[in-house]
Amino acid sequence: MATAVPAERDAVAGAPAEAPAFDTLAVGVGPAAAAAGTATALARAAAEGRPYTLVVSAGIGGGFLPDAPVGSLVVADEITVADLGAETPEGFAPVTELGFGAVTHRPPPSLVRELADACGAATGTVLTVSTVTGSAERAAALRLRHPRALAEAMEGFGVAEAAVLHGLPVIEVRAVSNPVGPRDRAAWRIGDALAALSEAFGKFAPVLRSCTTHDR
Repeated sequence: MATAVPAERDAVAGAPAEAPAFDTLAVGVGPAAAAAGTATALARAAAEGRPYTLVVSAGIGGGFLPDAPVGSLVVADEITVADLGAETPEGFAPVTELGFGAVTHRPPPSLVRELADACGAATGTVLTVSTVTGSAERAAALRLRHPRALAEAMEGFGVAEAAVLHGLPVIEVRAVSNPVGPRDRAAWRIGDALAALSEAFGKFAPVLRSCTTHDR
C-alpha cells in the first residue's frame, strides 16, 4: 500500500483487525516522489525474494461535486495524469499527443468492482495532478477534459507507473476530504476522510486477502 503521508499510512494500517496484513508505506507527496518511493519498495522486495502481487495507491483527495461528495469513497477504474503535456494555442495537449508515454493506467476491472461493492464506493477516473486545483475555473476545465473524473489527488499515476514497470496490477482508492474547486480550508474534512479510508480497508478484507502476501 502506497500513501503520500504518514497520516494516510496510519489510517490504512489501522484498519480493523480482520483486514489482511500488508506493507503500508508513505512514499511522499506528488507523482515523482510516489513513483520513486514505490519503485524502490518493489525492487527491494523482489531482490529479497518476496515480490509483491498487487500495488495499491491509497489516501484522501478532492472530489468533483456532485458525484463524489465529501466523505465518500472512490475506487479508480482509470488512473489518469491530468497535467502531463504541453499548453498549445489550441489548448492543453496530453503527452500522448506529443508522441510520448502514457497518461492513463487501468486497474483490473473485476478487482475494481469487488472493492467498490465492498465499501459502497463510486468508480470512475481519479486524476493525478502536480498542482492541486484551487479555482472553479480549473475544476471546470478538468471536468471538461475528463468527464468521468470523480476525484483528484497527487500520487496515483506515479504509483501506477512504478507498478506497471514491475508488471504488477495497480489499484487507487481515495476518500474525499474536500470538493475540487476554490481552496476553502474550512470545508475540508480530513479527519472524516481518514476515518472513511480506514473503514474501507477493513471492508476490503475478503478481497485483499487473496491479493496480498506480505505482512506489515
